[in-house]
Amino acid sequence: MALRKYGLIGLPLEHSFSRLYFTEKFSAENIEAEYNLYPLKHPDEFIQLIRSEGNLTGLNVTIPYKEAIIPFLDELSPEALAIGAVNTISFRKNRESLWLCGHNTDAPAFESEIQHFTEKIKGNALVLGNGGAAKAAVYVLNKLGWNVKQLVRSMEKIRNTSSESDLKMESFLSYDQADQKLLKATVLIVNATPVGMYPEVNGLPPIPVEYLSKKHLIFDMIYNPETTRLIQSGNDCGAKTSNGMGMLKKQAELSWKIWQIENNIQVIE
Repeated sequence: MALRKYGLIGLPLEHSFSRLYFTEKFSAENIEAEYNLYPLKHPDEFIQLIRSEGNLTGLNVTIPYKEAIIPFLDELSPEALAIGAVNTISFRKNRESLWLCGHNTDAPAFESEIQHFTEKIKGNALVLGNGGAAKAAVYVLNKLGWNVKQLVRSMEKIRNTSSESDLKMESFLSYDQADQKLLKATVLIVNATPVGMYPEVNGLPPIPVEYLSKKHLIFDMIYNPETTRLIQSGNDCGAKTSNGMGMLKKQAELSWKIWQIENNIQVIE
């Protein structure tokens, strides 16, 4: 039996712990498989990857392709469809064809982490960014009853993106609207951007961190480095903070569960 291959697509991938995580998992559990990193300069390279790596059995997807990968897939899970972003791809193979299904394990992983992190607190939340990770966070926070606003770099881009046409524009704010009044009214801040991620560890999201206080809850989805400048800013003022390592592990295990289920499907009826 050919060695099963799994992997991660995105760009850049230097920050990722996924390969180490799954390599250690496969070794500890005596699983005959390998996990590789596949940096793609353009989403179109996905087609060549599928053709050249015949033993691929499942993929994770990271920035900047969680949305761009969707047109290359045959099917989306209900949650991935609702969110509009994919971070896990399952493969179903028969003798002549391949069926690719997109899933979103970011959402349930984030939900588990954020419920533990915030306990029973509810209120106003700010989500930084509008990529695939941000969409998963907004989906979950709305589901949990938070009042959510998204901070984005370009309101014009939001207005001109057809996929956003059904969204209420009042849920979006530009970063220059993030003032003392807004932060004072906010309980939870979620960074769903790569700003501050390795190797650009000096990056800080463009919000006025001088107005952070001990009443704030700051969840940074970045896990490398463990302490981003945003988290450090929160720590400095006594805010409760968390990075994305727990979320990474949970979404990885959820991805593995999906792949195992799909691996048992040998033929598409």
